[in-house]
Amino acid sequence: MAFVGEAILSALFETLFFKLASSDLLKFARQEQVHAELKKWEKILLKIHAVLDDAEEKQMTDRLVKIWLDELRDLAYDVEDILDEFGTEALRRKLMAETEPSTSMVCSLIPSCCTSFNPSTVRFNVKMGSKIEEITARLQDISGQKNDLHLRENAGGSSYTMKSRLPTTSLVDESRVYGRETDKEAILNLLLKDEPSDDEVCVIPIVGMGGIGKTTLAQLAFNDCKVKDHFDLRAWVCVSDDFDVVRVTKTILQSVSLDTHDVNDLNLLQVMLKEKLSGNRFLLVLDDVWNENCEEWDILCSPMRDGAPGSKVIITTRNKGVASVAGTGSAYPLQELSHGDCLSLFTQQALGTRSFEAHPPLKELGEEIVRRCKGLPLAAKALGGMLRNEVNYDAWVNVLKSKIWDLPQEKSSVLPALKLSYHHLPSNLKRCFAYCSIFPKDYEFDKDELILLWMAEGFLQQTKGEDQPEDLGAKYFCDLLSRSFFQQSSYNSSKFVMHDLINDLAHFVAGELCFNLDDKLENNEIFTSFEKARHSSFNRQSHEVLKKFETFYRVKFLRTLIALPINALSPSNFISPKVIHDLLIQKSCLRVLSLSGYRISELPNSIGDLRHLRYLNLSYSSIKRLPDSIVHLYNLQTLILRDCYRLTKLPIEIGNLLNLRHLDITDTSQLLEMPSQIGSLTNLQTLSKFIVDRGSSLGIRELRNLLDLQGKLSISGLHNVVNVQDAKDANLADKQNIEELTMEWSNDFRNARNETEEMHVLELLQPHRNLKKLTVAFYGGSQLPCWIKEPSYPMMTHLILKNCKMCTSLPSLGRLPLLKDLHIEGLS
Repeated sequence: MAFVGEAILSALFETLFFKLASSDLLKFARQEQVHAELKKWEKILLKIHAVLDDAEEKQMTDRLVKIWLDELRDLAYDVEDILDEFGTEALRRKLMAETEPSTSMVCSLIPSCCTSFNPSTVRFNVKMGSKIEEITARLQDISGQKNDLHLRENAGGSSYTMKSRLPTTSLVDESRVYGRETDKEAILNLLLKDEPSDDEVCVIPIVGMGGIGKTTLAQLAFNDCKVKDHFDLRAWVCVSDDFDVVRVTKTILQSVSLDTHDVNDLNLLQVMLKEKLSGNRFLLVLDDVWNENCEEWDILCSPMRDGAPGSKVIITTRNKGVASVAGTGSAYPLQELSHGDCLSLFTQQALGTRSFEAHPPLKELGEEIVRRCKGLPLAAKALGGMLRNEVNYDAWVNVLKSKIWDLPQEKSSVLPALKLSYHHLPSNLKRCFAYCSIFPKDYEFDKDELILLWMAEGFLQQTKGEDQPEDLGAKYFCDLLSRSFFQQSSYNSSKFVMHDLINDLAHFVAGELCFNLDDKLENNEIFTSFEKARHSSFNRQSHEVLKKFETFYRVKFLRTLIALPINALSPSNFISPKVIHDLLIQKSCLRVLSLSGYRISELPNSIGDLRHLRYLNLSYSSIKRLPDSIVHLYNLQTLILRDCYRLTKLPIEIGNLLNLRHLDITDTSQLLEMPSQIGSLTNLQTLSKFIVDRGSSLGIRELRNLLDLQGKLSISGLHNVVNVQDAKDANLADKQNIEELTMEWSNDFRNARNETEEMHVLELLQPHRNLKKLTVAFYGGSQLPCWIKEPSYPMMTHLILKNCKMCTSLPSLGRLPLLKDLHIEGLS
């Protein structure tokens, strides 16, 4: 696969260098006397990295280089796994030392050579010793092979270039354009509308994915009679990915001047262009713009500022980031064609007519082919062109059954067009995008959910001082969204999807590394390299059969195993405990495991052996309690137990999960207490629910050190607060990222309530001023605290007061400036 190295290896090497430079890892390596070996790894990897660009270029024509890159990729994954094992073991020993201080003090007085009596340490040292020797030998071997393959060091970046594309022109045959009447009218309204004069050039960005028809729409507007009459000068420039200010300026000048200019000096070109545009109302189309450099854009626009009021610039781009840099107004998002218009375009290309009247047998096939295009005009034109004047039924069947990537590139422009979008991605985004090939077509995914998966896979490596990985993931997601790789679902505005052809592109670039099991089975595809796959998913069924999962037993080093859809709404699906046991016992490399939506009542103890696991999703399952071994998952970042309606207990030693960042226990009604170590999880960002238990020694004070909590937090059992000072110690005022807060007391008003104490508790639970939504339920005080009415809550939009039966008055809520929703219920 031509792009797999580019998508995976470059980013994977960056991760390895980041880990090898970790001070914690180096300290542990010195203790284990393998520091020199890791330094040797780093030197070899640096030498290999130096030829990586050249190898990625040559793999397209040299099969031996392709094999070498595949082996290198597998080796890089194995190196990363070993470095993770070092980190995990270092953390395990640190926790042991902290929990057994007396033993630690004695051991510190004994030479390390004499402390090997610890069975776990001995096993680790023996196992890692052989693994290190094996990795060193493989690294030396693969490094030696690079010389035999004549790979050049520091090739200066990949010289890969897309197949040369013809530049676009302003000419268009309007009779062959379908379904763009409304879009054309919208652009004309923007062009012909006179706006107040200012110093800025009025730019109209047309944004959409590759092949959706942005150029065609710009051509329609450019050639409209009203537009020709409205503007004194018109110019068309195909910019493409070479945003050369000198070239673009010169092309504009040649378009508006009868004289030809053999001038290449930017200053002279701009002075001459300024003279031509001065006082004239002009229309300029810059087609296919990729550049996001503000400075270059400002230089290009400099001569245009002397144009007459009403001058306009249209740019077409696949990237909303380009539109935000260049555009002075909001971008015009171009959508897919309707099925009918797409069908007309296809039949015009294939049969030279708009209908199947002359060829009825082909109609059903043609409609099915067009459904594959999913409203993308370029795909409809390409597939129609493949069948031009071809009326043989079997030929149409062959096109329908073939993948669009299997069509000859010289006959289809779809693959190069979408490849180009991928080619322009930074390597970190390429890896994140390729990973999405585990999702089947039309799968609706959640932004936050996908970011947590990326984080678990190690795609969000941030250097010291940078954003949190979740923030970095949000940037990556928004970048892919702005570049039209993702789009908002038309059925659920909170979800996102990939266009079918973008999904195909993800499969194409991911190659054998990612797969959806059901896609493979449905298409009768035969796996040739199970052992190379790292990321997988399967579509959940109501009753799973053992045979279905035989495929996974052959995948040796799987990192991802996800039952789709993630976070199913009802636990009505059944899977055999044997399947779970067999899967877990073999998959020691797993980083992501989601068994959401199954009637799983318990997990095998072997879950604790998945030391690499970062993400575990058991939401909507029947789990009653987690096995004690789960506290050995020291790398776990995300634990999702949402709607586990039978869950009664969290692990007592949950404090061992020091890397846990997200604990979702929403809607776990049987969970009535929190483990005492919950306050040790200082990396927690998500803690959806906290229960104050009268029997707990620390109670609500456990929240005091959880300063990074964000999103939603529900605190129940506040009637169990014994010491009102504990409420102050919970330190809600410093938790600036909590946006939604629920505070709930007992619903039992039959017994006497300590009104004064409850008022004090609520007063001391004053949250941070960033709060947007507050719910107070079953509160037993007669008054609400003063802080609710203060204008220091400028962000609060929702206030819910529910069943506060003793409350006799409300504060002046009119001082909350953004309050939109006030819900008062049961204040009898």
